[in-house]
Amino acid sequence: MNDGSTPPQAGSLEFGLRQQPWVRHGVYWIGAAVAVLHLLMNFTTLFSTQWQSTLHFVGLGMLAILLYPAVRSAGMAGSRAWLVFDLLLGIVFFGATLWIVGAEDGIYARGVHMSDWEKVLALVTIVAAIELTRRTTGPVIPVLIVLALTYVVGWGGWLDNVFKFAGLSSETLLFRSIYGDDALFGSIAQISVSFVFMFILFGAFLVRSGAGDFVVAMARVVAGRVVGGPGLV
Repeated sequence: MNDGSTPPQAGSLEFGLRQQPWVRHGVYWIGAAVAVLHLLMNFTTLFSTQWQSTLHFVGLGMLAILLYPAVRSAGMAGSRAWLVFDLLLGIVFFGATLWIVGAEDGIYARGVHMSDWEKVLALVTIVAAIELTRRTTGPVIPVLIVLALTYVVGWGGWLDNVFKFAGLSSETLLFRSIYGDDALFGSIAQISVSFVFMFILFGAFLVRSGAGDFVVAMARVVAGRVVGGPGLV
């Protein structure tokens, strides 16, 4: 993040992100906690795969809510009112996520039937994922998500021939979006929890500790004059 001495310039990666000192401190400590949590999840059996994916989403989502305002602009990034709103929004988003994941056993006990309250929680969780994706990556992926979800429960039945889809009920869509290998907290999330996050964490450790520079320097010493150079090492 920016060191705070000069505001990020338009076009930079950090432009429009929140730069308040206490926000940066909060992000630092939350990030450290998320890193430790991922080490526990990857090297112990304390958490089920469903809860691993859920805590992964909640942890990174908290960082996104703190750093990314609804619109990336200097005015909104510096607004205390919008920050308070985002904090309340985050409580709603992540409270709904933890609640609906914790309700899985009860839903199965009722014969895979969701109560109206659970449907609302599932919908809030999906909206949270879409909104956080929009804030961090832009509008393209969220638009594709909305088109895909509405195709399944709505306009897919209006099409003809190979594109026609009879559709699913809203309850089935909500259930399949939260639970199962193809859901929000399914196999793709597990890849992010394990391989992707741990790769990034290891890379950050190499950069911050200077170990990466040591490896490069050693490679130059060992194979710097050989055809192919340090790349061989």
